[in-house]
Amino acid sequence: MVSRMTLRPVLTALALVLGVLFAPGVGVLGSGATQAHADTKLTHAQATARFSSSGITWSSSGGCSNRNVATCTSFDQLNLATAQGAQTLKSATGCALNITGGTETGHAGGTYSHWNGYKLDFGKSTCLTNYVHGVFTYIGLRGDGAPQYKSGSGNVYADEGNHWDVTYYNCGGC
Repeated sequence: MVSRMTLRPVLTALALVLGVLFAPGVGVLGSGATQAHADTKLTHAQATARFSSSGITWSSSGGCSNRNVATCTSFDQLNLATAQGAQTLKSATGCALNITGGTETGHAGGTYSHWNGYKLDFGKSTCLTNYVHGVFTYIGLRGDGAPQYKSGSGNVYADEGNHWDVTYYNCGGC
């Protein structure tokens, strides 16, 4: 029979081990590519400096960058890994990339959303489409019918007709 004197330290140790294994960002549950965590956020100016240095352009139907206006293209609160993912895509493809959607309001919500800094929209080009189709893995249709492709690093590219909607879970191998 196990006494209370020996059972309590064993249970305490077990609780500590389980706490470490299942804590956010640590252990077996924190290692997934789709684990949400606190990301480094960029200002619009920081993001545009990164994009400019990589030869990535951006455009806005409203000619503005106000995050709270749906016709603007804003990068305020963009995750650093998302910006790095776009830079990785540019260097990997050699394609001209034009960002048409960032963190501005007006996109679908959710954890891995534009607003939360995980997504960018890229204007369609033959170069980019050929690269996505030729290098990434087709993973089926999204709930709205958009064909999806997954990169080797786990980022997801959805073909929304006139643009690519990209979810960056990481920097794409930067």
